[in-house]
Amino acid sequence: MNPFTRFLNQWSKNRSLAEFITYWDRLEQLVVRVHRQKMTVAAAEPEFAEVWPWLRQQYGTWELLLRPYWQQTQAAGERTQTDPFQLLLDLDAPSAILGNWRAMQHLPAAREALNLFLRDQE
Repeated sequence: MNPFTRFLNQWSKNRSLAEFITYWDRLEQLVVRVHRQKMTVAAAEPEFAEVWPWLRQQYGTWELLLRPYWQQTQAAGERTQTDPFQLLLDLDAPSAILGNWRAMQHLPAAREALNLFLRDQE
């Protein structure tokens, strides 16, 4: 888990949120590794096949709750206009990550939204 997210999450008792964040961390790591070509598309397939369907199924629970938070973030130096979570969940295969600079630019917005959401959970 991202160190700052782990720090914020230590006070949360919401297990379903913690599980969502754990899966999101896996997505984030996979996107970064494939984009930087530290992992082949073929090697990414099994993890992609596990993580993306789970997140796609669960995201509906969090979508409206996270919306005001990602709307406070920036992607590509401008106010985020596109749901960064959905943008990444819409990738249909690890091959869609290669050269996808837009996806990479939206990863920090999703992470920041998670952190802002966690900060407000009390």
